[in-house]
Amino acid sequence: MPALDRFLAGVERRAFVMARLATGDADDAHDIVQDAMLTLVRSYASRGEQEWGPLFHTILQSRITDWHRRNKVRNRLRVWFGKRDEDDEDDPLQNIADGRSPDPPTQMKDKQAMAALETAIHTLPARQQQAFLLRVWEGLDVAQTARAMSCSEGSVKTHYSRAVHALREQLEDHL
Repeated sequence: MPALDRFLAGVERRAFVMARLATGDADDAHDIVQDAMLTLVRSYASRGEQEWGPLFHTILQSRITDWHRRNKVRNRLRVWFGKRDEDDEDDPLQNIADGRSPDPPTQMKDKQAMAALETAIHTLPARQQQAFLLRVWEGLDVAQTARAMSCSEGSVKTHYSRAVHALREQLEDHL
């Protein structure tokens, strides 16, 4: 299925970034994206190509929600047994040179702004984060976002609006 392969190749990087922002962990993000892709291929490959985007994002958001639920239980167990997560590795994607700008001060400013944006997005409540990333990062319209988030269009608008306001407040210095 070359069309499905092209779709997955086109959505993979953005899905990874969404999952990494939601989880804060690159390894978990890779697992989530891989699981979402496998589920799409196994269960929905026969559907029309125009349906793959919303279906994939619905699956991805479901996997992210599942991760948050499992992580909440794991954190309770860690606290109970007195263990802490000490696996704080650098993100390998952060070490890739940005070839767009030869000017180091500009690169540094851009990197700081992106780090601030990532931190701000990570602090948003999960539903606001989902609405913002699906609307802005993926470019889905309100109806597609509502379908992916399994909620009403009004909820999407509310979550998105709150996310934008919160991000504007947090990123005031970078605007």
